[in-house]
Amino acid sequence: MNWIQFPVYALITALLWIAGVILISFSKKNKALLNLGGISTIAGIAVLVTFLVILWIHIDRPPLRTLGETRLWYAVFLPIVGVITWKRWGYKWFLSYSIGLALLFLFINYMHPETYEKTLMPALQSPWFVPHVIVYIFSYALLAAASLVAVKGLYEYYFTSFEGRTLGLADNLVYVGFSFLTLGLLFGALWAKEAWGHYWTWDPKETWAFLTWLGYLIYMHFRYYQPKKIKAPLWTLSLAFVVLLICWFGINYLPSAQNSVHVYSN
Repeated sequence: MNWIQFPVYALITALLWIAGVILISFSKKNKALLNLGGISTIAGIAVLVTFLVILWIHIDRPPLRTLGETRLWYAVFLPIVGVITWKRWGYKWFLSYSIGLALLFLFINYMHPETYEKTLMPALQSPWFVPHVIVYIFSYALLAAASLVAVKGLYEYYFTSFEGRTLGLADNLVYVGFSFLTLGLLFGALWAKEAWGHYWTWDPKETWAFLTWLGYLIYMHFRYYQPKKIKAPLWTLSLAFVVLLICWFGINYLPSAQNSVHVYSN
């Protein structure tokens, strides 16, 4: 990893994000500090995107093959979701949470460097590879953001006073995230048909992808038919994210998935 200077890019990104969060958090009504914090946060995202572009060029393939590479995209998308949410609804705390989670993924990649091999198996040389994985990771970022909201909502429900806006924010994130999740599922089916001749084979990864999709569908139906309920949808949203995590990287450790073509390389 050091040959492409990932630690340098990660450090600059982290410093810009931390500075941005501090400036935004303590800006109060000072628009200059608020704007400076926003610029710093976006600059951090730009630095990490620059690293991904350089990595893509150097390894001559999309950096989407390994688990570590998907973590890099996750670390890009989470702050983007945080910035959009902050600008759209004014949730400063949410921006801090999303950046904190993104920093965690950067730290994991720093502690577990990769060799970034250039080879791609034939099935991954499909035009569906990039849109399928990127759309999925973006949906995961949105749904991870929704899970952060759910955790905050549960804390408010049990220990403080619950704010109705919390579920409203969770709903918006889930609706958009579910749309991208569905799109990723469809892209994956088309890719599977092209690569292996079948749209769906109930491979362990496909099974957990369906369970993830079903979990968020249940949440949305529950919210639609029981809009006044609070505790049940918050728990449903939290548990759905656990299923998503198993789908993303948990199946790597399941014996039934060891021969799966969907397991990420380490």
